[in-house]
Amino acid sequence: MTLDGIDLLDLDRFQRGEHHEMFRRLRGEAPVSWHDHPLGQGFWNVVTHPDLVAVNREIETYSSEAGGISLLSPDEMPGDVGMDTRGVMMLTMDPPKHTRYRLLVNKGFTPRMIGLLEQYLRHRSTLIVDNIIQRGTCDFVVDLASELPLQAIAEIMGVPQEDRRLLFEWSNKMIGIDDPEYASDDSTEASTQLYLYVNELAKQRRSDPRDDIVTKLINAEVAGDSLSELEFDMFMLLLTVAGNETTRNTTAWGMWALMQHPEQYAALCANPDMLNPAIEEILRWASPVYHFRRTALADTEIHGQPVAKGDKVVMWHISANRDEQVFDDPYTFDITRDPNEHVAFGGGGPHFCLGANLARMELRLIFSEILSRIPDMKIAGEPQILRSNFIGGVKHLPVTYTPGVKVNPEPVAVG
Repeated sequence: MTLDGIDLLDLDRFQRGEHHEMFRRLRGEAPVSWHDHPLGQGFWNVVTHPDLVAVNREIETYSSEAGGISLLSPDEMPGDVGMDTRGVMMLTMDPPKHTRYRLLVNKGFTPRMIGLLEQYLRHRSTLIVDNIIQRGTCDFVVDLASELPLQAIAEIMGVPQEDRRLLFEWSNKMIGIDDPEYASDDSTEASTQLYLYVNELAKQRRSDPRDDIVTKLINAEVAGDSLSELEFDMFMLLLTVAGNETTRNTTAWGMWALMQHPEQYAALCANPDMLNPAIEEILRWASPVYHFRRTALADTEIHGQPVAKGDKVVMWHISANRDEQVFDDPYTFDITRDPNEHVAFGGGGPHFCLGANLARMELRLIFSEILSRIPDMKIAGEPQILRSNFIGGVKHLPVTYTPGVKVNPEPVAVG
């Protein structure tokens, strides 16, 4: 069923924040509801926390590869929009292929690599705050929230830091295809530019190998075969977008929430030991990826609702993270929330976010730096939200604060 007044394809309603009320109604009145799509087959909505976790983990029943992860399957999309990534991008693979490819990418996220990266990013966090602290005003998203994830993913990929803003611009255009600020006449322009760039990077690494993910990927084998150019491109696209968009937006939503709750902001500044539970609440609150989609591989049922083989099933993380049956007072931002079984990184299963530990580390580092040096940040203008029902994005967040002094620590060697 589709409830009157609920339209999960209306991107303007998401941009205005009206989706929370739509999902509240769905959780209470129709936990598994049908939604038509004007351009293709409709889809089932999974909006409660337990149902989302179940679908995520039942990999024999719900496929990422059969129809892709978007609301429209590749064969339903207009000819000039996107491409069919099924079987060549980890997000659109099923085990056992997904398992083999994930093990490959894990080589770039070893404990040693993350440990070295943490040293580097701690130093970079200080410099990022140094860059704005004397000004007393900035765009929190562009000047602060975006920088640490960008610098981290550039380091992992082997992209020169002076090119990191290219990753920022390309990922904005790829994710913001339905937002007037980022929309382009050529919807594939940004991804094409990214592919050209990373293939040139791969060419360089063949003659000058380094300890980065590009070198590992071009020399890797999966089931005895090297990666094709398309598979390599898809890996790099996933790292570029997932590696900076989600953490950037979580940081922005988190700071926005703290500024709206100055008593919790002050408590965190006074007691840094509260930061870890605060980060978990920020992740729940932000839910930076609103949904992922699966395809039913057999006749089944969810929450008593029959679902036919071939049906689309859309898991709404943004709704599950406000589920009244799991979270007490879910519409209240509470940095002391415990327990906090949010699904910001997915509901478990093989597609649980590969970069979860990296994201938590980045959030801890940048918030530690902000809270210790800027205790009085305030919203200074209207925040601007991404027009999307897929990514929960904050495009701009103007802020003011009392100007401070630079620290300028000595560089930390990473090798």
